[in-house]
Amino acid sequence: MSTARDDVLARVRAALGRPGAGGTTAEVARDVEVPRAYRTAGSHATGSREVLDLLVDRLVDYRAHVRRVPGAEVPGALAEILSPAGRGLDAAGERTVVVPAGLDRSWLTGLATDVVLVDDSRDAPRSAAELDAASAVVTAARLAIAETGTIVLDGEPDQGRRAISLVPDVHVCVVRADQVVETVPEAVRLLGAHPERPLTWISGPSATSDIELDRVEGVHGPRTLHVLLVTAS
Repeated sequence: MSTARDDVLARVRAALGRPGAGGTTAEVARDVEVPRAYRTAGSHATGSREVLDLLVDRLVDYRAHVRRVPGAEVPGALAEILSPAGRGLDAAGERTVVVPAGLDRSWLTGLATDVVLVDDSRDAPRSAAELDAASAVVTAARLAIAETGTIVLDGEPDQGRRAISLVPDVHVCVVRADQVVETVPEAVRLLGAHPERPLTWISGPSATSDIELDRVEGVHGPRTLHVLLVTAS
């Protein structure tokens, strides 16, 4: 009697041009060259003006707030964002900002004196309740993909645990220009160097349109995404 498993394996064998082959799916696929005719790279270099312009266009379309700044202006830009006027922090109540253990602390030197920094690391993680009570989180990034307007975090010390970029209502992410690639295959190739790292792919603020196509933000993660795109000048 044929089983669903037999049917699936038969279709895999047929797709691979080996209709009579036996064994598991992995054995069937072994040593078979799978054609990959898709683009493996874009037309523009990593970090080029064209790539950065495309990333900004996509992020703005997703309703993210984007600002391009030279490296020396990152502290001032963060201080402006993480203020009541910059909509990164509320004026009322304690104003707390979660930061991963490996974040460049020079970025935070311009913050107002009433901003409380909350450190988080794998060795000393904050609880979900503490993260939920925080006003915002600041992280770095592993890379960004211009075509899709996506920022990828990979859990390194300057980006922190996945939870810190998913629970607070405001996420401020610092992305260097030389981390911006044009296409997804370029990003996957870079990320493949460390397959053991947990990945978080962010394309704009958290949002859903599941109910009658009404867009609702902040359902599955931060309601507001600020991106500081750090350029050479």
